[in-house]
Amino acid sequence: MRYTHSNYEAFVQPPAPQDMAGRSAWIVGGGLAGMAAAAFLIRDAGMTPSAITILEASNSDGGALDGAGNAETGWLIRGGREMEEQFQCLWDLYRSIPSLEIPGASVLDEVWQVNQADPSTSPVRAMCNRGQPLADRDRLTLTGKARREIITLILTDEDELAGKTIADVLSGDFMASNFWLFWRSMFAFETWHSAIEMKRYLARFVHQILGLKDLHTLKFTRYNQQESLSQPLATWLADQGVVFRHGVKVTNVAVDVSGGRKIATHLDWLENGATAGVDLGPEELVFVTSGSMVENSRWGDHHTSAPIDTAIEEGSVWQLWRNIAAQDAAFGRPDVFCGDTKKSRWLSATVTTRDARIPEFVKRITGRDPFSGKIITGGPVTIADSSWLMSWVVSRQPHFKGQPEGQMVAWLYGLFSDVPGDYVKKPMQDCTGEEITREWLFHMGVPMDQIEDMAATGATTRPCMMPFITAQFMPRAPADRPNVVPDGSVNLAFLGQFTETPRDTVFTTEYSVRTAMEAVYTLCGVRRAVPEVSGGIFDIRMLLQAAAELRDGEKVPASGLIRHLTQGTEIDDLLERYGLV
Repeated sequence: MRYTHSNYEAFVQPPAPQDMAGRSAWIVGGGLAGMAAAAFLIRDAGMTPSAITILEASNSDGGALDGAGNAETGWLIRGGREMEEQFQCLWDLYRSIPSLEIPGASVLDEVWQVNQADPSTSPVRAMCNRGQPLADRDRLTLTGKARREIITLILTDEDELAGKTIADVLSGDFMASNFWLFWRSMFAFETWHSAIEMKRYLARFVHQILGLKDLHTLKFTRYNQQESLSQPLATWLADQGVVFRHGVKVTNVAVDVSGGRKIATHLDWLENGATAGVDLGPEELVFVTSGSMVENSRWGDHHTSAPIDTAIEEGSVWQLWRNIAAQDAAFGRPDVFCGDTKKSRWLSATVTTRDARIPEFVKRITGRDPFSGKIITGGPVTIADSSWLMSWVVSRQPHFKGQPEGQMVAWLYGLFSDVPGDYVKKPMQDCTGEEITREWLFHMGVPMDQIEDMAATGATTRPCMMPFITAQFMPRAPADRPNVVPDGSVNLAFLGQFTETPRDTVFTTEYSVRTAMEAVYTLCGVRRAVPEVSGGIFDIRMLLQAAAELRDGEKVPASGLIRHLTQGTEIDDLLERYGLV
């Protein structure tokens, strides 16, 4: 497996490896990573689709790319993955998957058309004081010290950051900035999360600094990601002949680690309460999604809080990883990620409106009609003075294909779900859907005498507690995640957010698809190269644009050393072009 940074191989159909005839694959987990692996096995490795079996514990496909519910009891969204142009592997996959909405088009075509016609922008990236725009929302407010800390972190070797948290490497100057407010609410970082992941994000998404204040760099699907991404992929795979087996909880993958090689020899699982499994030969490939962000997600309703379920039992994907990891150190250390759910959990909630009152306040704050069919918030609107650090999103409506006219769906989340609210004096995690709605309406500026009735009768809100939602951000060392294909592995690969691939960032759809592509290409010997991770951090033009944003328009002094060294050079022209001088 190798990387390419050109488009020379971007549209190549590689010849199928010669030894694929008669080979088969078992894919543990039917999320995006598992389904992407199946697609690459078919498209690029030439595997017979009916020889591919996806074993999924739940009754649905897509993993975290979810969307369910109905107009009566409330729509359900655990979260939404933000996307952008520089997701090379994601778009490489979806250029080959037919759209379910546009005849003759791919899902990539569909996403491109939607975003061309209606580009993302955020009219109010942050607010405060009960419905007022944050006064300095058009500035990142970084001090010189904070900017130097960002540069230092990006340049620090990951080995030097092993086990360190963001708070260990970035000071109070940085934490007080709008940059951190926008960054953490966009990517769900906490101060106790991994310094390594923060470094990777800053480097990987240096170009996103240009869009922090208005989110114009993001891309969105037409509907929720279950209907716009998961369903087209699952439909295509099923049409090809891939076997989906739902309700199957894989409990272990036995691996022979003798002789310097690693060969998966047996799968164990639970199905309908009975134990079963299958013996494997070296020619049978096994792809395992290790860990899960949405494992143990539990829903409440408008009158009931969402329970916190942190139990890891047999049949859990976390226990599966533990059982595999016990066989060899190369298979990672799962308890680094799942061992402290107080630091990896937060709560989200889906609001389904019942009348026009709440949509009217959304229109008042954003200046956009929620029922126009166009972009509304363009991503999260963060409530800067919320004790829960609540953010809210209203995507294009309808957000579900079955959503009736005049009904709006909003998604809320709070990074500090264990502290009392500002209106509802309870931790968010202990609140019913109605109580969460009250807190949101309070911050939206709804008159105090209208909050209670509007929350009770104007919406149905379903809270969701996710104890492992940011487990992939827990402080770690380089060896804590297994490589996509561990050294010496003959037929076993790992997929998803808890595997290791260089430079890319977890908590993204791109990471799921990248690990799938690397796994298939490595185990099958596919000759086509994997697209390299976006290299904006190595592009002087992007670095200068990001520097201009970080400085909030502050110019480099004409008498400074930089101007003296660059005078009369192309660098001087670039400094002027990007507003630094």
